[in-house]
Amino acid sequence: MDRVKIGFVGVGGMGQVAHLRNYVEVPECEVVAIAELRQDMAKAVAERYGIQKVYPDAEELIANEKLDGIVASQPFHRHGAVVAPLFKAGVPVFTEKPLAASIEVGKRIIEAAQKAKTWHMVGYHKRSDPATMFAKTEIERLKKTKELGVLRYVRILMPAGDWVQSGFWGMIGSSVQLPPLECDPPAEDMDGKTFEQYIAFVNYYIHQVNLLRHLLGENYRVTYADPSGVVLAVQSDSGVAGVIEMSPYQTSVDWQESALVAFERGTVELSLPAPLAFNRPGSVKLFRDPGAGVAPETRIPQLPWTHAMKQQAINFVKAIKGEMAPLCTSEEALEDLVVAREYIRLLKNC
Repeated sequence: MDRVKIGFVGVGGMGQVAHLRNYVEVPECEVVAIAELRQDMAKAVAERYGIQKVYPDAEELIANEKLDGIVASQPFHRHGAVVAPLFKAGVPVFTEKPLAASIEVGKRIIEAAQKAKTWHMVGYHKRSDPATMFAKTEIERLKKTKELGVLRYVRILMPAGDWVQSGFWGMIGSSVQLPPLECDPPAEDMDGKTFEQYIAFVNYYIHQVNLLRHLLGENYRVTYADPSGVVLAVQSDSGVAGVIEMSPYQTSVDWQESALVAFERGTVELSLPAPLAFNRPGSVKLFRDPGAGVAPETRIPQLPWTHAMKQQAINFVKAIKGEMAPLCTSEEALEDLVVAREYIRLLKNC
């Protein structure tokens, strides 16, 4: 497969700025068609990026195009209605995080992909940041060699801040007002107010829930939910402690997300940029103190100037070509919804 043929379902805000403008820059990829309800915007976007075909809906797209993959940037509370039918095309599908707005809908999406004998990559772009990719490789190496002892603790800090950082520059808008759209049903095991709190948590902190598992390298369970909503504590399957600190403070023009992965005699520290920051990766700091008279040292590797969303597009294309595994499948993404439900259950005692 020389160039992967991609169809886009939805080119609204995130569809354009987080995904489309990155995919059109990947040499191994060709965006061949767009499906978008707002045809004025679709045609203008297609003209800007040199895309040949525009369709009014996803059904016409998959009926008329021979695709290798589909990128569907849609509100997650519509994934059951919009994404599940896309698997009929029999090709890999990429969506934004999270998998769905409820565990029940998430399971239905997984079943649809399995029935179509294809796979679904969920867009946890932090896994694709060059800093995270470097840190993950180093963490797995240290776990294997045990040169710094065993893994003991993972901490993620995510204050509220400016996640956009001018990332919506140049976005093409529309004069067309969308009609009422079909949404997925709410979770069956929560009342309306509890479900609203669950959705708010999933919308804002599901990235950190997923990143914690990625850095741990295994599943975990929630052991404590701070009543103030600042701290979520977990224990991994092998007994490693973990914490997510959720907005203990906030910033107005900055983004200060970080992760600390602690071994007995050293750490891997990860600092991540705002989600829509352009051409800027995160950073990694490696500290080691072997003891026995060996001088402690700190190392900061220089990383390529590629932002996470661009690298995510590259990674999806590579996964379609069979050059790597998808970084987060829908099966794993379902675990994030389970963790979120456990957290809300402990927080609200319901």
